[in-house]
Amino acid sequence: MIPSNHSLSLALQAAALLQFVIALVNLGLENILGWRAEMARMPLLLREVHRVHSWFISVTVGLFALLTWRFAAELAAGGNPIGCWLVGGIAVFWGLRTVLQVTYYSASHWRGKPGRTLLHLACLVAYGGLTLIYALAAR
Repeated sequence: MIPSNHSLSLALQAAALLQFVIALVNLGLENILGWRAEMARMPLLLREVHRVHSWFISVTVGLFALLTWRFAAELAAGGNPIGCWLVGGIAVFWGLRTVLQVTYYSASHWRGKPGRTLLHLACLVAYGGLTLIYALAAR
């Protein structure tokens, strides 16, 4: 069942807020996960590439959020090819991220660790939810 334009617009705005949070958290992952010592031991080039990629992922997700927030009603209404391609592309982005959450990361990171298991599941639900919302808007 396809939600109404109003419901989908609200879901897109919620998706935008979630993406703003993800973008901000991504910028602080090094500190949040206590990677300072590990990062210091990395070769300089690897450390710089990691940080640049982290910033660019945050900028990308932040732009997704900004565009979604600003044009939520228009994206929910559909009918505009560029809007459909935009939300379709964002759905693919988050869909791939959802798949990677399950298939790429080793379960040893969270297995037997309740807090990390909860975080893994929260990420899976968040990324899967973003995929669903954007896929619905791509109709």
